[in-house]
Order: sequence, then C-alpha cells, then structure tokens
Amino acid sequence: MPMYRIHRFSKLTGLSPHVIRAWERRYGLVTPIRGENRYRLYTDEDVVLFRYLKSQVDQGMAIGELSEQGREHLQEQAQRVFVETYREPPPSERLVIDLSQALEENDRAGFERKLNGALAVIPFEEALHRFLLPLQERIGQLWHDGILGVGQEHYASNQIKQKIFSAMNQFQTSEEGPAVVIACPTNEWHEVAAMTAAFVCLARGCRVHYLGANLPIPELAAYCDRNRPTCVLLSVTIMESSDEACALAQELAGKIVPRSSVGIGGQGIQAHAEVFSRENIIVFQDLKALDRFVFSLKH
Repeated sequence: MPMYRIHRFSKLTGLSPHVIRAWERRYGLVTPIRGENRYRLYTDEDVVLFRYLKSQVDQGMAIGELSEQGREHLQEQAQRVFVETYREPPPSERLVIDLSQALEENDRAGFERKLNGALAVIPFEEALHRFLLPLQERIGQLWHDGILGVGQEHYASNQIKQKIFSAMNQFQTSEEGPAVVIACPTNEWHEVAAMTAAFVCLARGCRVHYLGANLPIPELAAYCDRNRPTCVLLSVTIMESSDEACALAQELAGKIVPRSSVGIGGQGIQAHAEVFSRENIIVFQDLKALDRFVFSLKH
C-alpha cells in the first residue's frame, strides 16, 4: 500500500501542508509514520479521513468541533461517506496499454517499473479500479487471443496478486469487526476477484479469513463450523452450465447457508443469478454492490 510524503498527501487531500501539520499538531487527528529519513508518511486511510474533514470544513464545520468527535468516530464517518459517494475512477487506458505492451515484448523490467511507479502515487483502492483490474482483464483477453503465452499470463497475474496481498498485509490485525470468510470454490483457480473482495473487506474494517482458490465446499463448511463467520463470500469467474450453477447453489444452501449468510460474485455467476437467489444466496453484480453489503455488516 502506498505511503505518501506530505506534499503528495497535500495534493491527494486538497489541503495545504501547513493546514495538515496544524491539524496534526493541534488536534491529533493523524499520527504519520516516520520514514528512515524522518519524513512524515501518510496512508490511504489518512487520505480518506482528511478528504472527509476538508469536505466538512468546506460546508462550514469548525475543525476544532470536528476533532471533539474523536479520530475513531471521524474515521468511521469518513468511511461511510466514502462508501456512499465513491465512484469508480475511469480506467487508465494508456497505462494498461503500456503495461500490456511491455508484457508482449517480454520486457519484465519495464513492466515492473511502470507498475510500481503507478502504484506509488495514488491510493491503492483507486489503483485497483484504474489499472490493476483492467490490466488483469486485458491480460486474460490477450492470452485468449494467443498473443500472450501461459507463462506470461501467469507472471503478470502473479504480479497483480502480489500487489493486492501486499496491500492487504498493511492492515493491522483486529479482533473487532465482522468476520468474513472469502474463497473460491472447487476448480476455481482465478482468485484476483476474490483477493479484491478481501482487500475491500479489510479496508471497511472486517476481520478477513482469506482461504484462496479451489476450496471444496465441505472443507469450507468445516472451516465455518470452527470459526463462525458473519458471512461467507465466494468468487466464480467461470461457470460452464446451468446444471453446474444449480449444483453449486444447492451445495451452498445445504452446507453453508445454515451456518452463515453467503454472497457470491464474479463473471461466471451473472447469467445464473436467479439460481443462487432462490437459495437465499446474495448475488453481487459488481464491486459497488459488494461494498454496500460489507459496510452494512458493521451497522
């Protein structure tokens, strides 16, 4: 997850460095990490909070009055407003094309340099929508068209997964918040969407149990028996037939739904949404729907 020095943080929040330092010093609204060179370093969570504070001050609230609510309450309010108003940024088409070109030319160093450079300057959640998820989709299409080999596809997909895992690992372990189990069912090996859901849940304050790809439903049920999650989220990118969808829906209804609420999403699910809905399984049409559901778990 990116860490921003104060001048970059200023651009991301719309607040001057002077105001940021004053709010930090007078009200204790943020405690930046100090890098090895003693520069202040701010997080994506800080960006969300300070954007919210600026919006409130712009509407006439006094920063001193806001600060009396406490950082924890303000952070929750900032997250609520973020979820309600967030609009997915448009894809960075030029960057996605450049990254794809580097893959086609087998320019590993160029690919990683462009990818890491882009991740260093914008909040990770924005990066997901702007280029990581569009890049993953483009990589799959290039492989399908025979332009990229399996090795190139695996390399690029693993680079994306590493970035998401790295961002997930930046969140502190918490014993509070709803427990969410996230996995891909049997024979589902594409886990970027599931990992994205895990990141979103962590960013919204959930305790995430990420179980990864190709997990048999009986094993998932056994895990739920031991850990009693608030909900279970599954990602499916490929669903071959209606019969396959019915079989999965019925297995989930028999083994998981009695233990926990269940949500499912992914490209493979959309054509079979009614099959799952009939079994009291929530179907997510997109990440925004998932975001609203996850936020509702805390309220």
